Amino acid sequence: MDMLTKIGQTNEAAETEPSSRGWRRGLMIGVPLVLAAWGGYAITHRGNPAAAAPPPPTVTVATPLVRSIDLWDDYVGRFEATKTVEVRPRVSGQIVGVHFKDGAIVHKGDLLFTIDPRPFAAALAEAKASVASARSSLNLARADLARALKLIDVDAVSQSDVDQLRAKQQAAEAALAGAEAAVRARALDLSFTQVRAPISGRISDRRVDAGNLVAGGDGSAATLLTTINALDPIYFSFDASEALFLKTKRAEEKGDAPSPVEVKLQDENSYRWKGRLDFTDNGIDPNSGTIRVRAVVDNPGLFLTPGMFGNARLASGGSTQAMLVPDAAIETDQARKLVVVVGKDGTAQAKPVELGPVVKGLRVIRSGLSPQDRVIISDPELAQPGAKVLTKPGRIAPVTADDPPPPVADPTSGEATFAVG
Repeated sequence: MDMLTKIGQTNEAAETEPSSRGWRRGLMIGVPLVLAAWGGYAITHRGNPAAAAPPPPTVTVATPLVRSIDLWDDYVGRFEATKTVEVRPRVSGQIVGVHFKDGAIVHKGDLLFTIDPRPFAAALAEAKASVASARSSLNLARADLARALKLIDVDAVSQSDVDQLRAKQQAAEAALAGAEAAVRARALDLSFTQVRAPISGRISDRRVDAGNLVAGGDGSAATLLTTINALDPIYFSFDASEALFLKTKRAEEKGDAPSPVEVKLQDENSYRWKGRLDFTDNGIDPNSGTIRVRAVVDNPGLFLTPGMFGNARLASGGSTQAMLVPDAAIETDQARKLVVVVGKDGTAQAKPVELGPVVKGLRVIRSGLSPQDRVIISDPELAQPGAKVLTKPGRIAPVTADDPPPPVADPTSGEATFAVG
């Protein structure tokens, strides 16, 4: 029994050992596969975290500045010299001296050119000699006539002889006068060898250098030496409408002073040049319906130059209430001008506007805005129409400087002012 029992147990253990060994082998293979499958599923099905949205931009807003402004009419014109003189010699000869710097400011009477004076000095000396000869002949004729007048009382000479002597004296007097006139003419020719500035102003460059022969005379036959433009004051000419012409005539009838004119150059922001109307042409162009108008503008520093363009404005009388915003608040969309405003819900909105002139550094808005609109006065490109924005308060004020500065925030109040008083 014992031997048989041991043999049976041994056989059972032998039969159980392969099955147990197979189960362990399957477990060792299956568990890693399950873990790998679960890891892959977790990786592929793990949700990505949502990207954080950027915060809305912060912009400075302010309501349009509403104030009373004077009404002006705007024009574009060109500056012209009040006087232009072509400097030409009165006598012919050789240029022996040039006494100015090209483009310099000259004054009336300044010496510009010198023509060789020696031939004219010799001619003057000859004319003076002729005067001396004519004076001697006159003295002789006077003496002969005086003696004849004494002898006529005693019938020593006839009346006919006296008349002949009197005629000789008159001829001698005429000859002396002619000789003296020749002296004055030769003296003028000698003085013309010094070509002087006929007016004050800015001179052009010399057209003839020293050593060249020039032709004198009147008109264009004489050689052109240079030109001079009178610049203070200076003219500003432009074409105006018939309405301005009528307004000017009505003002003249009332005895009002000429309308003031203010001009700015192409690179200026303010109308710094002051003048007044002094001339209107004698007819209106039937094709354009305009008339040529001229203003006199002070130019003490001679900065303004003939030929320069300028923008002029004339007071049209009266005043009106206007809305003003800084130019930095205006955007361009093709042919339209836009202003970006912020609604009550914080949404940006672009509004088309009609622009007016610049007054005190601010742009007049003729239409498209209301006084209650909150206008983005700096960096409007940061606000996209239809998008939300954050706002901080600002203030619009007139600008007196030529170049308006950007808005500067007050560190204590957080309020930005687009101006410098």
